[in-house]
Amino acid sequence: MELPKTSNGTVPKVIARGASREAIVEAATRLFLEHGFGSVSMDELAEAAGLARRTLYNQFTSKEEIFREMLLRVSGHLEEVFPPGIETQGGVEEVLRLIARMILELHGRPEYLGFLRMVVADARQFPWIAEEFAAVMDPQTERLARYLAHLTALGVLECHNPTLAAHQFMGILNEFSLWPWMMGRERLAVPAEEVVEETVRMFLRNYRRPRSDEAHHDAAA
Repeated sequence: MELPKTSNGTVPKVIARGASREAIVEAATRLFLEHGFGSVSMDELAEAAGLARRTLYNQFTSKEEIFREMLLRVSGHLEEVFPPGIETQGGVEEVLRLIARMILELHGRPEYLGFLRMVVADARQFPWIAEEFAAVMDPQTERLARYLAHLTALGVLECHNPTLAAHQFMGILNEFSLWPWMMGRERLAVPAEEVVEETVRMFLRNYRRPRSDEAHHDAAA
């Protein structure tokens, strides 16, 4: 892609800087996945990005800083999966369907899956990688748990352990699309929408408060 130029024919510095940063992150994503975080040098990153070593260090001072930039992008993906206000987008079935669809859509993003595979591969040698990844992932799980706890307090659901229930919900979806990819297997030949519907149905069959109990709860309130 050709960068726009100013009237004197030069590339604006801000745009060039952004392009360099993007090239570095793309190169890091590829090399970290292929060779592992610890096996890739800053010089190799500069070469893969097509940049001078000095340009690389002008953008990032270390591989750790590049990793954190990648993590910020993953955080943005997660925000898209569970955007603010999604809990108010209808009844429990509608909200859980929305969340399930967005999780499956996230699992279809190669950049997210590649990052996740890198974390799994390198976390043992670099524990801080797993810790920082968990710091981004855990709040989203906790948010789903709070939503389930809120519905339990309202008498809609009966989740004695909302955190466990949140992990169970996501685990069903992970088993269909995430773990097969991580293990190099083909996912089940089942339409994604069928997976969504069956996941929500199974979850609510276990956790929805019986209608009679719901009516009794409302009357008591």
